[in-house]
Amino acid sequence: MTEPVELDGESLTPEDVARVAREGTRVEVAEDARERVREARERVEGIVESGEPVYGINTGFGDLVDTRIPPDRVDELQTNLVRSHAAGAGRELEVEEVRALMLTRINALVKGYSGVREVVVDHLLALLNGSVHPVVKSRGSLGASGDLAPLAHMSLVLLREGEADTPDGRLSGAEALARIDCDPLTLRAKEGLALINGTQLTVGLAALAVVDAERLCRAADAAGALTVEVTMGTTAAMEAAVQRVRPHAGQTVAARNVKRLCEGSEIVESHRNCDRVQDAYSLRCVPQVHGAVRDAVAHLREAVEVELNSATDNPLVFPAESVDRRTSGTDAADVVSGGNFHGEPLALRLDYLTSALTELAAISERRADRLLNPHVQEEYLPPFLTPESGVRSGYMIAQYTAAALVSECRSTGRPSTDNTPVSGNQEDHVSMSATSAFAARRTLANARTVLAVELVCGAQAAEFVPEGEGGRLEHGVGTGATYEAVREVVPRLEADRPVHADIDAADALVETGALEQALRAAMAEEIE
Repeated sequence: MTEPVELDGESLTPEDVARVAREGTRVEVAEDARERVREARERVEGIVESGEPVYGINTGFGDLVDTRIPPDRVDELQTNLVRSHAAGAGRELEVEEVRALMLTRINALVKGYSGVREVVVDHLLALLNGSVHPVVKSRGSLGASGDLAPLAHMSLVLLREGEADTPDGRLSGAEALARIDCDPLTLRAKEGLALINGTQLTVGLAALAVVDAERLCRAADAAGALTVEVTMGTTAAMEAAVQRVRPHAGQTVAARNVKRLCEGSEIVESHRNCDRVQDAYSLRCVPQVHGAVRDAVAHLREAVEVELNSATDNPLVFPAESVDRRTSGTDAADVVSGGNFHGEPLALRLDYLTSALTELAAISERRADRLLNPHVQEEYLPPFLTPESGVRSGYMIAQYTAAALVSECRSTGRPSTDNTPVSGNQEDHVSMSATSAFAARRTLANARTVLAVELVCGAQAAEFVPEGEGGRLEHGVGTGATYEAVREVVPRLEADRPVHADIDAADALVETGALEQALRAAMAEEIE
């Protein structure tokens, strides 16, 4: 049985998010985290009893911050907040996106600075473990005041409102709660705001992007190594000595990977003393470009690991002794309004990832062109990798598709540089972090498809590599595994056929991790 993911507000990882979001791994909450939740709630109850005006507890929100809410309407305030903020638009989030959203929201709540009752945490756990997934509109977050609209859609089901997708199909919120034997919640002071104010859509998507981008980097090294090999390129540029004098971390890893993938290659060895002076940049500079992409992914991972285990709603509830009463802005010294809901730490790095993945796609498309283009390819390769070219077009249009996807990547904006003030100009600078997360995810998918084109073309080019004196030359241990993995799902192109299925199959080979599994089985050391 798969070990559950235990949430303690301190140790959630991107890999945990992927397990829960994609594999349905069960989630539990550590007892010490539950105790922190109970203690924070006691502090909120004390503020309610004191009657002191505190933002998020007995005042209005946003531009209505100065509106005092009577004690008998505080619960109504929290319910109305969730209802009114469920104003999203666009496509519905996919199940894995909803699960990532729910998981990360629970982990933020159990840090013990949000002030919700334990029952709120348990209801979210019940939804997640019961595969009850609220229907969440994807658009509407500005990434400041958190991902308000998507989180509000998620929270509606707790009130027996909205809709949810379940193993029994789509149900109303009331039916979904009944399915897992949960009573609807009546939200108390601070709880509506605590549910919807945070960066959990952004960080959930970013966590999945980190896992996927790291896998994509490893696949790119495999695709690049195969292309270097079958175009009779050299691995001299991957030598450790070259990297030592420019020791960027990602560059070092990418170069080492390509060397390992090509280890034992008779194809590479067959032209070691050829008269070619240098390879084209798309081959020679694999470590520098792939490595820079790796460094960008690592930069995002650093922020995601912090954000996954951060308190990002507002206001935050602290033990009284931990807050400077002179700067808290309220006599209730243990409740502080801040800006942890602002998604800029993720937005900027997500846009950086979008730029980096665009370059990964761009260099892959150039390598695919070198495999296909009769004006630059090796003389032993037939134009567009098909016998009887002219009568046949082979993989010609696959490169068109790659080029179109690279253009789409390049045309993707950088949302973190945008700003639209809202809430009567109270919220006058926003991060657009969720928009950045969606852009990064789209770019990642496009880059993966471009790499799929390169993999398909690399495997096809391998069919035309000249034989040596002893017959067919052997691939390297890793490039051979890459070739075989592609051939498991894409047959050799003997005559023209619709090649979209070839591209889709290679795309799935990367997305599902099947290519990595093949490499892991074949190689003594895993590629990094």
